[in-house]
Amino acid sequence: MAVPSSAHHASMSSFPAPQKSPVPTGLSERLLLLLLATVQFTHIMDFMVMMPLGPQLMRIFQIEPHQFSLLVASYTFSAAMAGLIGAFWVDRFDRKQALLFCYAGFILGTLACALAPTYHTLLAARVISGAFGGVSGAIVLTVVGDVVPLERRAGAMGIVMASFAFAAVAGVPVGLWLAAIWSWHAPFIIIVVVGCILWVTCLMIFPSLRGHLTEGGHVRGQALAGLRELVTNGNTVTAMFFMTLLVLGHFMIIPFLSPSLVSNVGLQEHELSWVYLVGGFASLCTSPVVGRMADKHGRLRMFVVTIAGALAPIYFITNQGATPLFWVLVLAALFFIFAGGRFVPGQAIITSAVPARLRGTFMSLNSSVRDMAAGLASLLGGHIVARDAITGKILHFPTLGWIAIGASLLSIFVASRVKPVS
Repeated sequence: MAVPSSAHHASMSSFPAPQKSPVPTGLSERLLLLLLATVQFTHIMDFMVMMPLGPQLMRIFQIEPHQFSLLVASYTFSAAMAGLIGAFWVDRFDRKQALLFCYAGFILGTLACALAPTYHTLLAARVISGAFGGVSGAIVLTVVGDVVPLERRAGAMGIVMASFAFAAVAGVPVGLWLAAIWSWHAPFIIIVVVGCILWVTCLMIFPSLRGHLTEGGHVRGQALAGLRELVTNGNTVTAMFFMTLLVLGHFMIIPFLSPSLVSNVGLQEHELSWVYLVGGFASLCTSPVVGRMADKHGRLRMFVVTIAGALAPIYFITNQGATPLFWVLVLAALFFIFAGGRFVPGQAIITSAVPARLRGTFMSLNSSVRDMAAGLASLLGGHIVARDAITGKILHFPTLGWIAIGASLLSIFVASRVKPVS
């Protein structure tokens, strides 16, 4: 049965017809996308590096899987709450001003992570960095929606979302290597240094983006009205439910991937960098391709392809026992390509669900939903899995795999109900 393109529903939305957002001057679209991708890289790196550090942190701080899952969940819960608050003001300011403010807070929060001496101080620092990093990420995706036309937006998302892959192929392996030869504090210090350079770069060359302030003049001072419009519109509610399923299909297993590879599969901690290097490189090469194919063949159609390709890697990753490193790397490559690649057409579908005048508010609200779902998935996973007191193995990991598979399949149906309007 043919999968309908999401463009088929364009005329069915209840939102008013969008106006064209101005493209920034003085900076090419591709250069702007690369700058946004680099900003996103630091945010993703800050989030991702915590998970492969799991075995080391659990050993150093003498904590259990559910305590480690709280470290992961605290970041996403904080980002969710900040995203909800940000939805009230993000569309009231120049995109550049909003990004610089939130990114500065993210850098300071990550510096607190780098200096944290104990589990509880690290937990508090993760709350700070998550709050500002989550809103920064939402602003990045909002800018993409503002400046790139609908017909090329999936390709643009592919470039920005490649930051996930680059964080895995470059950032995480380097971070793990530094953590192995120095301490777990090292990756966060690197993020702070890179973040400071990027903040200055954005201050100097990032264009002022104020087109959304003139579209639908009611935006100023009426953020609550905008939120009410979003939460009462069936299309945006469906898009947020789609994001929830998208995250559940991924983050049920991601926080416990590294601990299971060490405890169940038999990898050494220093070999984890190869998993992220190979998987990240595969995703880095394929994410832009997935975006271009989604523009050419339809976002929904490409989303279905990536989901279908992700099911087998999810099953085998969560059910494998002792496995040679070569086959672990093959599975990692497939998992990163398809399970990570589904976010490219998926995010393009979501970004197109609202007109430009409400996009910042919606993306902040949607990031809140995304991060809340990731936090819940991490906490739920932390209470399902357990560590065997004798062997040290991670128990019940296959259960998380089946939950992820179920959420992934359901997300296909929900994605087909999201109608693009801009």
